[in-house]
Amino acid sequence: MSSVIGWCITVMSLLLLAMGTANAQTAATLARIQQDHTILIGHREHEEPFSYVVEGRPIGYSIDICQAVVDSLSARLGGPELSITFVPVTPANRFILLKKGDIDIECGVTTSTAERRRHAAFTYPHFFTATRYVSLEQNALDRIEDLAGRSVVSTTGTLNIEQLNAFNRAQGLNIAVMLSRSHEEAFRMVATGQASAFVMDDILLAGLIASDASPERFHISSEALSDPEPYGLMVRRDDAEFLHWVNEALRELYQSGAMLALYEKWFLSPIPPDQQVLGLPISPQLEAAFANPTAYAE
Repeated sequence: MSSVIGWCITVMSLLLLAMGTANAQTAATLARIQQDHTILIGHREHEEPFSYVVEGRPIGYSIDICQAVVDSLSARLGGPELSITFVPVTPANRFILLKKGDIDIECGVTTSTAERRRHAAFTYPHFFTATRYVSLEQNALDRIEDLAGRSVVSTTGTLNIEQLNAFNRAQGLNIAVMLSRSHEEAFRMVATGQASAFVMDDILLAGLIASDASPERFHISSEALSDPEPYGLMVRRDDAEFLHWVNEALRELYQSGAMLALYEKWFLSPIPPDQQVLGLPISPQLEAAFANPTAYAE
């Protein structure tokens, strides 16, 4: 009996030691960055125009914002210029990789919600979006009730799935909810008639349509499944110092002319790889967030 108790104590001690080591590794992010001269940036591979890969290199609106943050942190730390290690992330693994310390910042399209802020910290917003759906123009779908009895797809690991399921239950729409591994896969399912609609952030839907060879085939619903919600850069929840300095870097960027230039570059000008133009003017809500980011702090 005593040997069993001793074994249990040993296992518990090892577990506590491992937890303590993990916390120490992730808590002082700035210290680790300063020591390694490297910052770990999580990026998406197909989230035009925010975070995507062209010719093997991550680019996009969120990536440019993160580069400005890295430049600011380099100046603050006063050492050699920080190098960036880019790590691809997905909606399904982004929170896991952040918590494990495999990334320091996620530079993508993650919506900041009260539930998610229980697991990660979010910076001042860099965009606002609402959940809508895309369908084929020929099917004349536009409102949520038009989805009744149809097959509708969304991407695993996203907030949009929860919103779709909530409407389905509340309104008794009898929607057959389908899951996809990526936004591209879900969009193809609509394009090929495998699904009637794809529920996702409206700006991401606009990006997918703009990159299609026949964008006129698609329609984004006028009715939304959510109010406008903020995108923020995501960092670990247990490191208030790092969050503070990332937000300070964003404040400097937002209140300079450089931020509006970045917005124009990615939303009002031709973007790689096909030089499509989203043509999306900045919203009053986003302008207000740039002018006074502290008003949007949680």
